[in-house]
Amino acid sequence: MTIEATIHRYILDNFLFTDNEDALHNDASFLEEGIVDSTGVLELVMFVEEAFGFQIADEDVVPDNFDSVAQLTRYVQRQLEAVSAHAGA
Repeated sequence: MTIEATIHRYILDNFLFTDNEDALHNDASFLEEGIVDSTGVLELVMFVEEAFGFQIADEDVVPDNFDSVAQLTRYVQRQLEAVSAHAGA
């Protein structure tokens, strides 16, 4: 599964409690749509750390990174690229 598909499925299963893929658009704001609250953001952090194998810095837990499937996907991709580049250095 792609990063985006993994995140999308997690949100559907754990926050929207549905199998309907169309229930969540990848650009929908978690906060504005009431999908994820502050406690949910902490759950997302734990999920991302476990699913993708890197630690999230406290300063990275901001809406620019965690407010939609698309934003979270881009954040995870950047972090994985940084981890990979650091490992190769």
